[in-house]
Amino acid sequence: MTGFVEAVVHGRMSQVRSALAGLDEPARRALGDELVADVRRRRDAWWWQGEAATLAVAAVGTLSTPTKVAALLGRRSVWLSGVDAAPVVDVARERGVTWLPDVAYKLADRLPRDRMVAGWRFVAGLLLAEKAPPPTADDFVRGWAAAQGWPDPRGTRLPTVDRLRADPFLDALLPRLFEVDGVGTELARGDGAGTDSDALPRALVALAAEGRLDRAVLLNGVLGRLLRGDRPDALRPFLVLHDLLAPTPDEVAVRSSAYLRLLADGPGPVARAAQRTLRQAGDAAEPEALWEAARTVLARPEKALVRAQVSWLDRLARQHPDQAAEIGAVLAVAAGHPDAGLRERALALAARHGHRPVALATVAEARDDLPPPLPAAAAPPPIQNVDELVEEIAASLGRRWPALTAERVMDGLVRLGTADRERLAAALLPVVRREQVGAYDHPWSVFNISIQMHGLLLAVCGDAEAATRRDQWSTLLTESRPRAPLPFRGGPPVPATRRPAPVQLACARLAEIGQRLDGRDDPGLLSTPTSVTGAIEPVALYERLAALGDRPVWRWDLAQALLRLPAGVDGPLAERAAALRTPAGDELARWLRGAAVPAPAQQVVTVGRRARSAGYDWGYDRLPEGRTLVALTPPDGVEDRLGLLTLTPTPIGRWTDGWGDVWPAVLPGHRGVVAAHLLPEVAGAAQEDTLGHAAALPVLAECTGAGGPALDLALAYGLCARHEADRVAALDAVLILAAAGDLDAPATGGHLGTLAAGGQVTLTRAVTPLRDAVAAGAPLSVWRLLAAALPPLLTAPTPPRGTPDLLAVAAEAATATGVRIEVPGLADVVARGGGSRLVAEARRLAATLAA
Repeated sequence: MTGFVEAVVHGRMSQVRSALAGLDEPARRALGDELVADVRRRRDAWWWQGEAATLAVAAVGTLSTPTKVAALLGRRSVWLSGVDAAPVVDVARERGVTWLPDVAYKLADRLPRDRMVAGWRFVAGLLLAEKAPPPTADDFVRGWAAAQGWPDPRGTRLPTVDRLRADPFLDALLPRLFEVDGVGTELARGDGAGTDSDALPRALVALAAEGRLDRAVLLNGVLGRLLRGDRPDALRPFLVLHDLLAPTPDEVAVRSSAYLRLLADGPGPVARAAQRTLRQAGDAAEPEALWEAARTVLARPEKALVRAQVSWLDRLARQHPDQAAEIGAVLAVAAGHPDAGLRERALALAARHGHRPVALATVAEARDDLPPPLPAAAAPPPIQNVDELVEEIAASLGRRWPALTAERVMDGLVRLGTADRERLAAALLPVVRREQVGAYDHPWSVFNISIQMHGLLLAVCGDAEAATRRDQWSTLLTESRPRAPLPFRGGPPVPATRRPAPVQLACARLAEIGQRLDGRDDPGLLSTPTSVTGAIEPVALYERLAALGDRPVWRWDLAQALLRLPAGVDGPLAERAAALRTPAGDELARWLRGAAVPAPAQQVVTVGRRARSAGYDWGYDRLPEGRTLVALTPPDGVEDRLGLLTLTPTPIGRWTDGWGDVWPAVLPGHRGVVAAHLLPEVAGAAQEDTLGHAAALPVLAECTGAGGPALDLALAYGLCARHEADRVAALDAVLILAAAGDLDAPATGGHLGTLAAGGQVTLTRAVTPLRDAVAAGAPLSVWRLLAAALPPLLTAPTPPRGTPDLLAVAAEAATATGVRIEVPGLADVVARGGGSRLVAEARRLAATLAA
């Protein structure tokens, strides 16, 4: 037996065939067991062409089932490329087995995509020998398509059309040829000699011409493939096949809806093919459907496609005078195209065919076409049981804790951790141990929210460091005690904190919660939000205090709860709170009578880089030279004990905590204060290419309270962020604020223009989100924003890149709104003359305003 296996390993085909001759079934199966065990032991061995062929013969000659054969030959170490199926078929017939088709089907399912193409000839050879139908799985179809272009080393291969005509797999696999993604790359391999990459499409057309294939099947298959889309190189053979089929006008007419979809939404080459086919077919499409598709085409960026569409519409208008005015209105859609030449030609033709644009209004009474703002959604309900709490924690470990998730988990830990501590600890410990987030003994860990949150979870589980962690929390609360009595009240001055006030507040709350875990049957946090913004309804806080009765409240929990109340006075509720006769009730009553967070003064300042470090400071020169931020100063007579209303911007390059996404929930009724604290991070997204630091802007926009310069600057920086996700977040914030009537568009635009003119931001990044805002229904807000942004750009010594694009968006927005706004500096640019795009776009905007 050992000699048989050695012969297989070394690819000695004749020796293996001789050894198999005349063996009975028990002997064959014994050889098969030894063969499988040996192959499994050779984990690092690879079975190439000769060895793989011998292994295939040995497997079919000894193994008892097709499943075992497929498992052995389907191993990643077995390379079936170039293996001839004939010896395997001979051995199977000598042995009398009839399950070779099953081996082929199982291999077709088992082999990975790259190995299926390589081993396709072997699998197909088994099927052809047994006259079995082919499988139609994706990978087998890819292998069949690739086989059409494989070179023939003997140089005796028949032409592609002759091979296809006689191919027994053709009828079964042809429909799948149009359904398998990526198969077009295999079709482009040509005739196998590298001389005709379109050999297969030509062969298919020839077979359709002689009646071997159904022409309608080919045409429908091609259109279906193009509608589904694919990579450009995979679509090219199908485009070639379509052009070779040369559909007749009648064939195009019955498929006009598919062609119109391709014209409007297909990739550039596909849309051009659809456009050419429809144009050559004459009146194949219904006029209304064609006009609708043309409107989409005229807004596409491909100049050649739009130019051809404009010419086609011009010809149709001349051929059908009764539809000229309607076609002229369609041509006018190109007024928003970024290419000045195309835009001017389309507008000239639109006017020639009878289109008359609506003149701009002289008063700004237009409105954005945005849906009315919805109230912020309610926060999820509290966590009710241990299983739900552990599931929520398991889903959040290993990533940044979303603010609302953290609030629900903290509340659940307090309630369930003091009522069912043993069960919670047993369920939570294996989940928490899977994730380690950092060192707990480092000084900076005290103000790292992730580490403190993880430490809180470990404390619930009763880990060995629980005592050390409690000492750390006690020290933090002792140091924070002077700030704990509620803010904005008289008292001795408090030194400024080195940490951002929202982060210090969050960590103090976590430390306080850690101490609460030693209690019994705690009713939960007063500060749990009732809204997704982090806000708390005053009635909800009153009801929590009433349910608390005479039990003591926790300092930082009550402070955060009061900070989450909306601004405003509620006298009747204040009387009810005072009637509770508790210190916390009295505190709520004073808050509801107007002793809430006062609005700090905001001052726009520009900061430079930090000082260069001693020695080699490689990062210093990468820092932006300047950044516009906002300083906060509390009103006279206000003692800002928490430090929320006091902010002195630090130089660029100083370390930031990076927890801006949790800050809106700290003061959900004071957009401007939160925006000032967020501003350095949002500016970094535009200036230092950081990712995710503008993500808090939509949440902040859903909050309430005046934004002021801090919010306007944050939006301007966010629109110019490096990463698309941050720009989309800024766009969402703009739309939310615009829908609520809270967007100060001129102020935001003024900051955007000043930042770009001063080189602080990359202006071209703002073009797409602003154009998207126009499309989303906020043209008036965008027009007001750009009318304020353009003057500093136009008067700059060298207008920044992107200024012509903003002029184009401004013209689109002005046309859409019908509002005339003067733009200082516009006339001076127009007066320069010349053919630059800046002057052309300025001329277009000026003409729009003068219409």
